[in-house]
Amino acid sequence: MRIKTYRFCLLLLILPLFSGCIGEEEFNNTPQGNFEALWQIIDEKYCFLDYKQIDWDAIHDKYQPQITSNMSNDGLFEVLGNMLAELKDGHVNLYNSSNMARYWDWYLDYPRNFNESIIEKYLGRDYRIAGGAKYTILDDNIGYVYYGDFSSGIGDGNLDEILSYLAVCNGLIIDVRNNGGGNLTYATRFAARFTNEKVLTGYIQHKTGPGHNDFSEPAAIYQEPSNSIRWQKKVALLTNRHSYSATNDFVNSMRYFPNVTQIGDKTGGGSGLPFSSELPNGWGVRFSASPHLDANKQQIEFGIDPKIKVDMTKEDEAKDLDTIIEEARKLLKITP
Repeated sequence: MRIKTYRFCLLLLILPLFSGCIGEEEFNNTPQGNFEALWQIIDEKYCFLDYKQIDWDAIHDKYQPQITSNMSNDGLFEVLGNMLAELKDGHVNLYNSSNMARYWDWYLDYPRNFNESIIEKYLGRDYRIAGGAKYTILDDNIGYVYYGDFSSGIGDGNLDEILSYLAVCNGLIIDVRNNGGGNLTYATRFAARFTNEKVLTGYIQHKTGPGHNDFSEPAAIYQEPSNSIRWQKKVALLTNRHSYSATNDFVNSMRYFPNVTQIGDKTGGGSGLPFSSELPNGWGVRFSASPHLDANKQQIEFGIDPKIKVDMTKEDEAKDLDTIIEEARKLLKITP
């Protein structure tokens, strides 16, 4: 039974835009009340229900019978977590002081296409570190930059130093495999070094009502060029299924630049900007609320296909070779 009004606060975790509080009805702090509160949050605020063709009413009917009045907190957490997993979204989490429900199959069900120990061999012992980026010059005069986490900051000074050091190279490999995302500001700052003009890279929408298709008109997103050092030669951008969230946005921007070629596996997706709310018992819930579309107004929630599809081979790994890096080196050598 619903008893009173509470404040449903939407917290945008990536961009400082459009945050605010919306008056909503609260549910009792009981297993049933928390279940209904969570179901309604997703029903009214999650942005991909129709796109993913999810029958959220049927999901309610599937999980509601598993709720009992005397179930334990662990039991309730498991049921609610399983219900959220039906969304197949790495941006959807339920969390309390002891656990976090998460969906990882968006990359676990695919080839890894990444071996950290082999990456260390390419970097060698004397690689440089600037902000969140590791970089070196390979023995064929190809620059190599590995950026594994957009939560690790990178400043304009860092980028100036990286690009100045690599300026002698004939081409550049940017490796964002296994970069699960982080701060979109760092991703945008990095991408700005690879375009000489303002480029339309996508659109964003926001929920305007409780209906599954209640969205604002798409607002254009542009990548502005940096006012400092910009790379003018060819770039090979390496991706795998664990290139997610802010990294997915980075790849989406980079693929519209004429000197950039995406190589490797499809990205993991994660294009919905996440918001947060709270259940009556204090558990937090994070969910995708604002879809990011590409420049053709197409969804990129399920990932971005590479221009050149390459998987790592066991034969190369046995030789401490990264198949995807080697294909990128070949491309940069033959491309004028």
